[in-house]
Amino acid sequence: MNNIVLLSNIKYEGVENLPVFDIEYLDVKIDLEKYDSLIFTSKNAIYAIDKLCNSWTKLDSYAIAKKTSDILKKYNSNIVFTGTFSHGDEFAYELIPLLKNKKVLYIKGEKSVSRLFEILSNNHVNIEEIAVYKTICNKNIFNLPVSNSIIIFTSPSCIKCFFEKFTWNESYKAVVIGKTTAKHMPKDIEYKISPIQSIEACIELAKTFQ
Repeated sequence: MNNIVLLSNIKYEGVENLPVFDIEYLDVKIDLEKYDSLIFTSKNAIYAIDKLCNSWTKLDSYAIAKKTSDILKKYNSNIVFTGTFSHGDEFAYELIPLLKNKKVLYIKGEKSVSRLFEILSNNHVNIEEIAVYKTICNKNIFNLPVSNSIIIFTSPSCIKCFFEKFTWNESYKAVVIGKTTAKHMPKDIEYKISPIQSIEACIELAKTFQ
């Protein structure tokens, strides 16, 4: 059986972890009085705002996908809408009719690969954005994945940090979580894109390589 390697520290049975990046939360000021709605496209944005603000759960929350929504539920957030496409640009178009006359804050990472903010701004949504965390490559030394490993890339940061540390072995196979992440893969590497943007779906796809 081939090794399935997840470039994260999230544990799954039968999957090897290789955490190539870390999350650093930013110390920023947020005036929640200015907004009535929050947009979340990642779990780390939720963890970050909870460190920064006590009353954020009173505002309406819009989640990009079920996984994000599930985490919001754990904080008793007021979830108004959960996206169906799990992709930033498509999520933005879903939000346009829902955010009319709203005062919106997009809680995000320092580097964003989607055009969500641009799309909503161009469609006259009253929106601001704030970066509450950033991704940094893990400087620890890891063993190179063994030959024939199936490697799961869950973000552009995964790709950047993996290839800063390792050289691709031709025996490896790659699974990528979505279309946006896939755009950052090196041109000479073949990969399969998960049909659903979740780690669980990536693992299930990886198992088909066995």
